[in-house]
Amino acid sequence: MNKILVTGTNGQLGFELRRALAPLGTVCAHTRETLNLADPAAIVRVLDQVQPRIIVNPAAYTAVDKAESDAATAMAVNAEAPGILAEWAAAHDALLIHYSTDYVFSGEGDRPWREDDTPAPRSVYGQSKWLGEQAVREMTGHHLILRSGWVFGVHGANFLKTILRLAHERDQLTVVADQIGAPTSAALIADVTAQIIASYDRPTEKFEYGTYHLAAQGETSWHAYAQRVVRRAIAQGYPLKLAPEAIKPIASKDYPLPAARPAYSRLDCSKLMRNFGLPLPRWEDGVDLVVDQLYSAQQSALATC
Repeated sequence: MNKILVTGTNGQLGFELRRALAPLGTVCAHTRETLNLADPAAIVRVLDQVQPRIIVNPAAYTAVDKAESDAATAMAVNAEAPGILAEWAAAHDALLIHYSTDYVFSGEGDRPWREDDTPAPRSVYGQSKWLGEQAVREMTGHHLILRSGWVFGVHGANFLKTILRLAHERDQLTVVADQIGAPTSAALIADVTAQIIASYDRPTEKFEYGTYHLAAQGETSWHAYAQRVVRRAIAQGYPLKLAPEAIKPIASKDYPLPAARPAYSRLDCSKLMRNFGLPLPRWEDGVDLVVDQLYSAQQSALATC
């Protein structure tokens, strides 16, 4: 049976990976407290203890703005740690699955980004993730790098849950409307990862290592995304102060942040769908499902009070 080491399992993607990978083997789940990716010696020590056949690394320093003033930590976790994981994987014939981001690209342009497009990160976070990708490629050929973006889920902090909270508190809201991407659920990323690992375990199939884009289909702005969340929540029965029409669009320049954001983040996922035969749903499906799940969880909690 596979022994699968998963990092960052207290994060929104790590949480879903624990669920999705459980049928495929023994999942050795590690949080930042049990596996600190900023500590190279700790990484090797845990790997030597666990001896995994598959390493899945969703852990990352994701505080995009904070990274601008804390580059050393961002680089340690996002750039250096993946190389250590990859070096161990190469020495022990293990598969490494590492997650990256749309932030490795400049965000300039008007077509979905392909895997072979030239990265040009505009932030410390994006630079650190790009360096991490390069470290993985240099250390082992037996890797998958899965790039995604605009990730949300039931667990952890994310844009969708922030909008729901603000919609309870406010009757007016402004949201950036000139950044484009595809909201992608952590559950989708985890489920696709599980299907890829299942194909890795089938010896009759040629396994296609390399870099892939993994995101929901379609595209939207943060503004339209927020409106979708609120509309779905109202349809479910959430008692909100905020109406969708009260969410007003603003430009990125009117909401300045320390780190630059990509203006166009949509990823071309045709390579993943072709090589692994996996269809990907539209972004609206994932958003609606998570809003519904959060509402059901809220109702269940109220019923037990």
